Amino acid sequence: MLPIRLPVPILVLLVTSSACQPGDAAPDTATDPSLGISVQSSGTSALLQAVSPVTDDVVWVSGHQATYARSLDGGTTWEADVMPGAEGLQFRDVAAFDDRTAYLMSSGTGDLSRIYRTDDGGESWRLQYTAMHPEAFLDCMDFWSPDRGLVYGDEVDGVPFLLHTEDGGDSWARVDAAGLPDALDGEGGFAASGTCLITGEDGRAWVATGAGSRARVLSTEDYGTTWRVVEAPVVGGTSSGLTTIQIAPNGRGIALGGVIGNDTIRSDNVILTTDGGDSWADGGALAMAGPVYGSALLGDIAVAVGPRGMNWSFDGGTSWQASDTLTYWAVAFSSPQAGWAVGPGGRIVKLSVDGLH
Repeated sequence: MLPIRLPVPILVLLVTSSACQPGDAAPDTATDPSLGISVQSSGTSALLQAVSPVTDDVVWVSGHQATYARSLDGGTTWEADVMPGAEGLQFRDVAAFDDRTAYLMSSGTGDLSRIYRTDDGGESWRLQYTAMHPEAFLDCMDFWSPDRGLVYGDEVDGVPFLLHTEDGGDSWARVDAAGLPDALDGEGGFAASGTCLITGEDGRAWVATGAGSRARVLSTEDYGTTWRVVEAPVVGGTSSGLTTIQIAPNGRGIALGGVIGNDTIRSDNVILTTDGGDSWADGGALAMAGPVYGSALLGDIAVAVGPRGMNWSFDGGTSWQASDTLTYWAVAFSSPQAGWAVGPGGRIVKLSVDGLH
Protein backbone atom coordinates (compact mmCIF):
# COMPACT_ATOMS: atom_id res chain seq x y z
CA MET A 1 0.00 0.00 0.00
CA LEU A 2 1.22 3.48 -0.86
CA PRO A 3 -0.04 5.76 1.91
CA ILE A 4 -1.50 9.17 1.09
CA ARG A 5 -1.38 11.49 4.05
CA LEU A 6 -3.05 14.87 3.92
CA PRO A 7 -3.93 17.42 6.59
CA VAL A 8 -7.44 17.39 7.99
CA PRO A 9 -10.05 19.75 9.33
CA ILE A 10 -10.89 22.67 7.08
CA LEU A 11 -14.40 23.27 8.37
CA VAL A 12 -16.23 22.66 11.61
CA LEU A 13 -20.01 22.92 11.99
CA LEU A 14 -22.04 22.64 15.17
CA VAL A 15 -25.75 21.87 15.24
CA THR A 16 -27.58 22.10 18.55
CA SER A 17 -31.04 21.35 19.84
CA SER A 18 -32.86 23.30 22.51
CA ALA A 19 -35.31 20.47 23.18
CA CYS A 20 -34.94 17.99 26.00
CA GLN A 21 -38.35 16.76 27.09
CA PRO A 22 -41.77 18.08 26.09
CA GLY A 23 -42.83 20.84 28.47
CA ASP A 24 -39.37 21.35 29.97
CA ALA A 25 -38.00 24.80 30.35
CA ALA A 26 -35.25 25.66 27.89
CA PRO A 27 -32.06 24.04 29.21
CA ASP A 28 -28.66 25.64 29.53
CA THR A 29 -27.33 25.82 25.98
CA ALA A 30 -23.97 24.54 27.19
CA THR A 31 -25.56 21.14 27.75
CA ASP A 32 -27.86 21.02 24.71
CA PRO A 33 -27.29 17.98 22.47
CA SER A 34 -25.06 18.96 19.59
CA LEU A 35 -23.61 17.29 16.52
CA GLY A 36 -20.18 18.48 15.50
CA ILE A 37 -18.96 18.01 11.91
CA SER A 38 -15.34 18.43 10.80
CA VAL A 39 -14.19 17.86 7.23
CA GLN A 40 -11.31 15.45 6.64
CA SER A 41 -9.10 14.81 3.61
CA SER A 42 -9.43 11.22 2.40
CA GLY A 43 -6.73 11.20 -0.26
CA THR A 44 -9.13 9.95 -2.95
CA SER A 45 -11.77 11.43 -5.24
CA ALA A 46 -13.72 8.16 -5.55
CA LEU A 47 -17.31 7.85 -4.36
CA LEU A 48 -17.08 6.46 -0.83
CA GLN A 49 -20.03 4.28 0.11
CA ALA A 50 -19.30 2.48 3.39
CA VAL A 51 -17.51 3.11 6.67
CA SER A 52 -16.44 0.77 9.50
CA PRO A 53 -15.01 2.36 12.67
CA VAL A 54 -13.14 -0.05 14.97
CA THR A 55 -12.06 2.41 17.66
CA ASP A 56 -11.89 6.19 17.93
CA ASP A 57 -8.54 5.92 16.13
CA VAL A 58 -8.93 3.02 13.67
CA VAL A 59 -11.49 3.38 10.89
CA TRP A 60 -11.82 1.96 7.37
CA VAL A 61 -13.88 3.21 4.39
CA SER A 62 -14.58 1.80 0.94
CA GLY A 63 -16.04 2.89 -2.37
CA HIS A 64 -16.02 2.82 -6.13
CA GLN A 65 -13.04 2.38 -8.45
CA ALA A 66 -11.83 -0.48 -6.21
CA THR A 67 -10.98 2.12 -3.56
CA TYR A 68 -10.49 1.68 0.16
CA ALA A 69 -8.87 3.83 2.83
CA ARG A 70 -7.76 3.45 6.42
CA SER A 71 -6.92 5.82 9.24
CA LEU A 72 -5.01 4.95 12.40
CA ASP A 73 -5.31 8.34 14.06
CA GLY A 74 -9.01 9.15 14.01
CA GLY A 75 -8.88 10.59 10.52
CA THR A 76 -6.10 13.10 11.02
CA THR A 77 -4.40 11.23 8.18
CA TRP A 78 -5.81 8.69 5.74
CA GLU A 79 -4.08 6.01 3.67
CA ALA A 80 -6.05 5.56 0.43
CA ASP A 81 -5.37 2.86 -2.14
CA VAL A 82 -6.88 0.94 -5.07
CA MET A 83 -6.92 -2.86 -5.02
CA PRO A 84 -4.66 -4.14 -7.82
CA GLY A 85 -6.45 -6.23 -10.41
CA ALA A 86 -9.89 -5.16 -9.19
CA GLU A 87 -10.22 -1.89 -11.09
CA GLY A 88 -13.82 -0.96 -11.70
CA LEU A 89 -15.26 -2.87 -8.75
CA GLN A 90 -17.57 -0.99 -6.44
CA PHE A 91 -16.71 -1.77 -2.82
CA ARG A 92 -20.08 -0.94 -1.31
CA ASP A 93 -19.37 -2.43 2.11
CA VAL A 94 -16.41 -2.79 4.46
CA ALA A 95 -16.24 -4.61 7.79
CA ALA A 96 -13.14 -4.03 9.91
CA PHE A 97 -11.98 -5.58 13.18
CA ASP A 98 -8.64 -3.91 13.88
CA ASP A 99 -5.90 -2.02 12.08
CA ARG A 100 -4.96 -5.10 10.06
CA THR A 101 -8.10 -7.21 9.58
CA ALA A 102 -10.96 -6.18 7.30
CA TYR A 103 -13.35 -7.49 4.65
CA LEU A 104 -14.41 -5.72 1.45
CA MET A 105 -17.58 -6.59 -0.48
CA SER A 106 -18.16 -5.48 -4.05
CA SER A 107 -21.61 -5.17 -5.60
CA GLY A 108 -22.63 -5.93 -9.15
CA THR A 109 -24.41 -8.53 -11.22
CA GLY A 110 -22.91 -12.02 -11.25
CA ASP A 111 -19.13 -12.19 -10.85
CA LEU A 112 -18.89 -8.47 -10.07
CA SER A 113 -20.15 -9.39 -6.57
CA ARG A 114 -17.13 -10.50 -4.56
CA ILE A 115 -15.72 -10.72 -1.03
CA TYR A 116 -12.08 -10.03 -0.09
CA ARG A 117 -10.18 -10.19 3.20
CA THR A 118 -6.93 -8.63 4.41
CA ASP A 119 -4.93 -9.56 7.50
CA ASP A 120 -2.04 -7.17 6.93
CA GLY A 121 -3.68 -3.76 6.88
CA GLY A 122 -4.44 -3.83 3.18
CA GLU A 123 -0.97 -4.67 1.94
CA SER A 124 -2.53 -7.76 0.34
CA TRP A 125 -6.07 -9.05 -0.17
CA ARG A 126 -7.41 -12.59 -0.60
CA LEU A 127 -10.37 -13.11 -2.91
CA GLN A 128 -12.68 -15.34 -0.87
CA TYR A 129 -15.89 -15.42 -2.87
CA THR A 130 -17.12 -14.64 -6.38
CA ALA A 131 -20.82 -14.92 -7.18
CA MET A 132 -21.30 -17.41 -10.00
CA HIS A 133 -25.07 -17.19 -10.33
CA PRO A 134 -25.83 -14.72 -13.16
CA GLU A 135 -28.62 -13.08 -11.14
CA ALA A 136 -26.67 -12.71 -7.90
CA PHE A 137 -26.11 -9.18 -6.57
CA LEU A 138 -24.58 -8.65 -3.12
CA ASP A 139 -25.90 -5.71 -1.10
CA CYS A 140 -24.38 -5.69 2.38
CA MET A 141 -22.56 -7.74 5.02
CA ASP A 142 -21.99 -7.85 8.78
CA PHE A 143 -20.19 -10.06 11.29
CA TRP A 144 -20.53 -11.37 14.83
CA SER A 145 -16.77 -11.94 14.98
CA PRO A 146 -13.84 -11.92 12.55
CA ASP A 147 -14.67 -15.55 11.77
CA ARG A 148 -18.46 -15.57 11.68
CA GLY A 149 -20.57 -13.42 9.40
CA LEU A 150 -23.40 -12.98 6.91
CA VAL A 151 -23.80 -11.42 3.49
CA TYR A 152 -27.16 -10.45 1.97
CA GLY A 153 -28.08 -10.02 -1.68
CA ASP A 154 -31.03 -9.73 -4.03
CA GLU A 155 -33.35 -12.73 -4.20
CA VAL A 156 -32.31 -15.72 -6.31
CA ASP A 157 -34.48 -18.76 -7.05
CA GLY A 158 -37.41 -17.32 -5.10
CA VAL A 159 -35.67 -16.99 -1.71
CA PRO A 160 -33.50 -14.30 -0.09
CA PHE A 161 -29.84 -14.66 -1.07
CA LEU A 162 -27.86 -15.07 2.14
CA LEU A 163 -24.28 -16.31 2.53
CA HIS A 164 -22.66 -17.33 5.79
CA THR A 165 -19.17 -18.17 6.97
CA GLU A 166 -17.86 -19.63 10.22
CA ASP A 167 -14.18 -19.86 9.29
CA GLY A 168 -13.17 -16.29 8.59
CA GLY A 169 -14.34 -16.40 5.01
CA ASP A 170 -12.23 -19.36 3.93
CA SER A 171 -15.57 -20.79 2.85
CA TRP A 172 -18.85 -19.07 2.08
CA ALA A 173 -22.08 -21.00 1.56
CA ARG A 174 -25.71 -20.07 0.91
CA VAL A 175 -28.06 -20.31 3.85
CA ASP A 176 -30.29 -23.37 3.39
CA ALA A 177 -33.54 -22.38 1.69
CA ALA A 178 -35.45 -24.53 4.21
CA GLY A 179 -34.82 -21.89 6.88
CA LEU A 180 -35.78 -18.92 4.71
CA PRO A 181 -39.13 -17.31 3.92
CA ASP A 182 -40.20 -16.98 0.31
CA ALA A 183 -38.93 -13.80 -1.32
CA LEU A 184 -41.24 -11.30 -2.90
CA ASP A 185 -40.84 -10.90 -6.64
CA GLY A 186 -37.74 -8.76 -7.21
CA GLU A 187 -37.09 -8.34 -3.47
CA GLY A 188 -33.58 -7.51 -2.37
CA GLY A 189 -31.54 -4.82 -0.75
CA PHE A 190 -30.29 -1.44 -1.85
CA ALA A 191 -26.49 -1.61 -1.82
CA ALA A 192 -26.22 1.94 -0.57
CA SER A 193 -24.31 1.99 2.70
CA GLY A 194 -23.64 -1.56 3.85
CA THR A 195 -26.31 -1.25 6.55
CA CYS A 196 -29.24 -3.17 5.09
CA LEU A 197 -27.91 -6.09 7.20
CA ILE A 198 -26.76 -5.85 10.81
CA THR A 199 -25.77 -8.43 13.41
CA GLY A 200 -26.54 -8.35 17.12
CA GLU A 201 -25.91 -10.26 20.31
CA ASP A 202 -26.41 -14.02 20.72
CA GLY A 203 -26.73 -14.88 17.05
CA ARG A 204 -29.28 -12.23 16.16
CA ALA A 205 -29.31 -10.41 12.83
CA TRP A 206 -31.70 -8.25 10.81
CA VAL A 207 -32.13 -7.53 7.10
CA ALA A 208 -34.03 -4.53 5.71
CA THR A 209 -35.47 -5.26 2.26
CA GLY A 210 -36.73 -3.24 -0.65
CA ALA A 211 -37.59 -3.44 -4.36
CA GLY A 212 -40.52 -5.77 -3.69
CA SER A 213 -44.20 -4.93 -3.58
CA ARG A 214 -43.78 -4.38 0.18
CA ALA A 215 -40.78 -3.54 2.35
CA ARG A 216 -39.97 -6.15 5.00
CA VAL A 217 -37.58 -6.89 7.87
CA LEU A 218 -36.08 -10.38 8.11
CA SER A 219 -34.63 -11.52 11.42
CA THR A 220 -32.77 -14.50 12.85
CA GLU A 221 -31.87 -15.64 16.37
CA ASP A 222 -29.64 -18.58 15.44
CA TYR A 223 -26.80 -17.08 13.41
CA GLY A 224 -28.78 -17.16 10.20
CA THR A 225 -30.01 -20.74 10.15
CA THR A 226 -33.71 -19.82 10.32
CA TRP A 227 -35.47 -16.55 9.60
CA ARG A 228 -38.81 -14.88 10.28
CA VAL A 229 -40.26 -11.88 8.47
CA VAL A 230 -42.44 -8.89 9.37
CA GLU A 231 -43.82 -6.25 7.01
CA ALA A 232 -42.50 -2.72 7.35
CA PRO A 233 -44.95 0.21 7.20
CA VAL A 234 -42.97 2.21 4.63
CA VAL A 235 -43.32 2.88 0.92
CA GLY A 236 -42.86 -0.21 -1.27
CA GLY A 237 -42.30 -0.86 -4.97
CA THR A 238 -39.61 -1.78 -7.46
CA SER A 239 -37.44 1.22 -6.57
CA SER A 240 -38.63 1.78 -3.01
CA GLY A 241 -38.40 0.25 0.45
CA LEU A 242 -35.87 0.07 3.25
CA THR A 243 -32.17 0.76 2.78
CA THR A 244 -30.77 0.71 6.30
CA ILE A 245 -31.52 -0.71 9.76
CA GLN A 246 -30.08 -0.34 13.27
CA ILE A 247 -31.08 -2.30 16.40
CA ALA A 248 -29.62 -1.56 19.86
CA PRO A 249 -29.01 -4.29 22.49
CA ASN A 250 -32.05 -3.03 24.44
CA GLY A 251 -34.31 -3.79 21.47
CA ARG A 252 -34.86 -0.24 20.38
CA GLY A 253 -34.15 0.35 16.73
CA ILE A 254 -34.76 2.26 13.56
CA ALA A 255 -35.08 1.45 9.87
CA LEU A 256 -35.19 3.94 7.03
CA GLY A 257 -35.41 4.11 3.25
CA GLY A 258 -37.67 5.79 0.74
CA VAL A 259 -38.06 6.12 -3.00
CA ILE A 260 -34.63 5.52 -4.52
CA GLY A 261 -33.69 7.82 -7.37
CA ASN A 262 -36.14 10.58 -6.45
CA ASP A 263 -34.41 13.18 -4.30
CA THR A 264 -37.40 15.52 -4.04
CA ILE A 265 -40.26 13.29 -2.97
CA ARG A 266 -41.20 12.95 0.69
CA SER A 267 -42.51 9.59 1.89
CA ASP A 268 -43.14 7.74 5.13
CA ASN A 269 -39.61 6.35 5.30
CA VAL A 270 -38.77 6.15 9.02
CA ILE A 271 -39.97 3.33 11.28
CA LEU A 272 -39.14 2.51 14.90
CA THR A 273 -39.14 -0.62 17.04
CA THR A 274 -38.96 -1.16 20.79
CA ASP A 275 -39.02 -4.98 20.77
CA GLY A 276 -36.01 -5.95 18.70
CA GLY A 277 -37.77 -5.74 15.36
CA ASP A 278 -40.80 -7.92 16.16
CA SER A 279 -43.06 -4.95 15.43
CA TRP A 280 -42.62 -1.54 13.82
CA ALA A 281 -44.37 1.83 14.01
CA ASP A 282 -44.01 5.09 12.13
CA GLY A 283 -41.18 7.35 13.18
CA GLY A 284 -40.87 11.10 12.80
CA ALA A 285 -40.68 12.87 9.46
CA LEU A 286 -37.19 13.77 8.31
CA ALA A 287 -36.22 17.37 7.74
CA MET A 288 -34.78 16.45 4.32
CA ALA A 289 -36.61 15.16 1.27
CA GLY A 290 -35.56 12.13 -0.72
CA PRO A 291 -34.43 8.69 0.43
CA VAL A 292 -32.08 7.71 3.22
CA TYR A 293 -29.01 5.68 2.23
CA GLY A 294 -27.37 5.02 5.61
CA SER A 295 -27.96 5.42 9.33
CA ALA A 296 -26.35 5.15 12.74
CA LEU A 297 -27.86 4.74 16.21
CA LEU A 298 -25.97 5.75 19.33
CA GLY A 299 -28.22 5.53 22.38
CA ASP A 300 -31.03 7.99 21.66
CA ILE A 301 -28.99 9.76 18.98
CA ALA A 302 -29.89 8.69 15.45
CA VAL A 303 -28.22 9.98 12.29
CA ALA A 304 -29.61 9.54 8.77
CA VAL A 305 -27.77 10.38 5.55
CA GLY A 306 -28.76 10.50 1.91
CA PRO A 307 -28.52 12.47 -1.32
CA ARG A 308 -30.14 15.54 0.27
CA GLY A 309 -27.91 15.67 3.31
CA MET A 310 -27.62 14.59 6.93
CA ASN A 311 -30.37 14.66 9.57
CA TRP A 312 -30.07 13.79 13.22
CA SER A 313 -32.44 13.00 16.06
CA PHE A 314 -31.82 13.22 19.81
CA ASP A 315 -34.89 11.12 20.68
CA GLY A 316 -34.30 7.93 18.72
CA GLY A 317 -36.06 9.00 15.53
CA THR A 318 -39.23 10.66 16.82
CA SER A 319 -38.14 14.14 15.72
CA TRP A 320 -35.42 15.23 13.29
CA GLN A 321 -33.41 18.27 12.35
CA ALA A 322 -31.01 19.03 9.52
CA SER A 323 -27.27 19.27 10.08
CA ASP A 324 -25.87 19.34 6.53
CA THR A 325 -27.18 19.45 2.96
CA LEU A 326 -24.27 17.73 1.18
CA THR A 327 -24.71 14.20 -0.16
CA TYR A 328 -23.63 11.29 2.06
CA TRP A 329 -23.96 7.54 1.58
CA ALA A 330 -22.98 6.01 4.92
CA VAL A 331 -22.44 6.92 8.56
CA ALA A 332 -21.15 5.02 11.62
CA PHE A 333 -19.81 5.70 15.13
CA SER A 334 -17.28 4.06 17.41
CA SER A 335 -18.24 6.34 20.34
CA PRO A 336 -20.05 9.64 20.90
CA GLN A 337 -16.77 11.43 20.21
CA ALA A 338 -15.95 9.59 16.99
CA GLY A 339 -18.23 9.01 14.02
CA TRP A 340 -17.72 9.35 10.30
CA ALA A 341 -19.92 9.99 7.28
CA VAL A 342 -18.75 9.41 3.70
CA GLY A 343 -19.94 10.31 0.23
CA PRO A 344 -19.06 11.31 -3.33
CA GLY A 345 -15.75 12.85 -4.36
CA GLY A 346 -13.90 11.14 -1.53
CA ARG A 347 -15.98 13.03 1.04
CA ILE A 348 -15.27 12.18 4.69
CA VAL A 349 -16.47 14.13 7.70
CA LYS A 350 -15.87 13.32 11.34
CA LEU A 351 -18.81 13.59 13.73
CA SER A 352 -19.06 14.09 17.48
CA VAL A 353 -22.05 14.12 19.78
CA ASP A 354 -21.90 16.32 22.88
CA GLY A 355 -24.23 17.51 25.60
CA LEU A 356 -26.29 14.35 26.03
CA HIS A 357 -28.68 14.46 29.02
